This record gives sequence, C-alpha cells and structure tokens, in this order.
Amino acid sequence: MVNKSLSVVVPCFNEAKNILEMYRRLKEVLRKNISGYEIIFVDNGSTDQSSKIFQSIVKKDPHVGVLVYSRNFGAHGAYTGGLDYVKGEAVVFIDGDQQDPPELIEEMIIKWQEGYDIVYGIRKRRKGNVLRKLFTIFFYRILNKLSYVKIPLDAGDFSLMDRKVVELIKNMPEHNKYFTGLRAWVGFRQIGIEYSRAKRNAGVTKFSFIDYIKWALHSISSFSYKPLELISYLATLVFLVSFFGIFVYILDFFFYPNNPRGFITLILVTLFLGGVQLLCLSIIGQYLANIFEEVKNRPKYIVKESFGKTLLFKKSVHGQEYS
Repeated sequence: MVNKSLSVVVPCFNEAKNILEMYRRLKEVLRKNISGYEIIFVDNGSTDQSSKIFQSIVKKDPHVGVLVYSRNFGAHGAYTGGLDYVKGEAVVFIDGDQQDPPELIEEMIIKWQEGYDIVYGIRKRRKGNVLRKLFTIFFYRILNKLSYVKIPLDAGDFSLMDRKVVELIKNMPEHNKYFTGLRAWVGFRQIGIEYSRAKRNAGVTKFSFIDYIKWALHSISSFSYKPLELISYLATLVFLVSFFGIFVYILDFFFYPNNPRGFITLILVTLFLGGVQLLCLSIIGQYLANIFEEVKNRPKYIVKESFGKTLLFKKSVHGQEYS
C-alpha cells in the first residue's frame, strides 16, 4: 500500500454498458494499492443512460466525481478538463471502454515509487479491427520518424504522470493537446510497460476511420515541421525536372525538328504540377487550421454540470462551467 494520493481520469462517451464494470475494476486496483485516490469520470456529451449510472455511483462512493460536458469535446478535451480538477500527487489517464486494463495501474504505481515521473502503456499486442490495427501501427512509426521529439512507439494516452508533469502539461496554452507527444516533449524520467490491448468489452467505437485520419494529421502537424520542409524539397525537385525538360526539349527541337509535338505531354505536365501545388496547399492548410484553432482562444471544454464530493471547491481552469 502506497501512502500517497492518486487521481484517475476516465473519459466516457456513450459507454453506459462499460461504466459499472470499469468502476469496479478501478476501485479494486486503487483500494488495494494506494491510500488516497479519486476517480473522475468525464461524460463527454453522452446521449445514452450514462448520466443515471454516474449519479448512482456518486451517491454511494465519495471518491468518485463526474464532469458532464455540454457536448463532445473529443478525448483530449476530456483529459484536459480532468487535469483541471484532479487533486492527486499523480494522475492516471485511461479510456472508459475497458480496452486498456486498469489492473496495469498497479505496475505503474510501482514504477512511480521507483522514481519514474511518467509511466506509459505500450500496446504490444492489439485485438480488434485489422485495418485499424495496421493504420495505428503505421501511424506511430511515421510520427516517430517525422517528429522533432522522440515519441515512444505504440504508446497511447494510457499512462501515469507525476504531479509536476501534470502541472506543466496543464499550463500549456495550446487547445488540441496531443498528450502522448506532450509527455515526450516535457522529458523527465520515463518508462513504458508493455501490455495486450483488449477488444472493446461492450458497445461500439465512436471513432470512425475518418476521425483516425484527422487525429493522425493533427498529431503529425503538432509535433513535426517536416511536412513543411517537404514542400521545399518538392519545389526543388520540380524545378530541376523542369530545367532538365527544357534542356531536352531544346535539343530535340534543333536535332529532330520534324518530331510530332503532342498535347498529351502538356496535359501530363500540367496535371503533375497541379497535383504538387494542391499537395503543398493541403500541407500548409493543415498547419493553418491548427493556428486558426489556437488563435480563437475558445474554452477547451464546457462543463454543463458536475457532481461528487471529490469535486467540491474545485474550479475550472481552461473551460467554462455552468453547473
């Protein structure tokens, strides 16, 4: 039993079938391993029976608090709100779908006691949709190659962070926080723990394949300048190819003046240059979209209501609260 306090932030969106079992598993692990703890569920705009289930849990357990958002602000918006309310000496992030095992928190606490400031889970094996698995594996390797900081492979949001790390990340002003990248960026002493990620226990995923692509593009543009550098490389390549083409064309004109001059080459060159220009504009557009979101400076989330004794006297930092 560790004589410290720990907060667990659990984002949930229409996870009515998972909440009670997730709560039971968390409670069992925390009660056995740490003297002081709190569980903060973030209801990220659910439209099912989640609210009633949360209220029933809060009535019987003073260690549980619930933040109810006015709409879905994304997983990272949920974690951002959770950080604003936690009181523990360390914080655990874990999704509410039970794919990440709460039992691994016991090992995370041990590593924390050994002096590690950040302990993250590494998805060594994955169960579920094959296409999503391949996409995620591919994404982490691309991100690791492109990023200006070394981001651990196959590491998601599931992690434990010491309070000093929490305060640093919490006070970062950016809106759409990619916590896996921010954990790597802050440094400190870190270690990963391998585990097998289970299939979803109940319900269906709320994250479509298009959402995965958007998330991947945002993550890469948040931690890499190389897509912008690619534009310079493309421009240089197109210039060299064009220069060589002009040189060849001049030679062909003087030595083979009777050769046919077709329109197909012109069309292909136009399509090629147009494609390069559109690619460059799309890369620039992704970075501009990130800037656009940041400069608006809107609240990162809106709390419609909050309940639970553990949330008493707490105040939102990056959001707005209307409860």
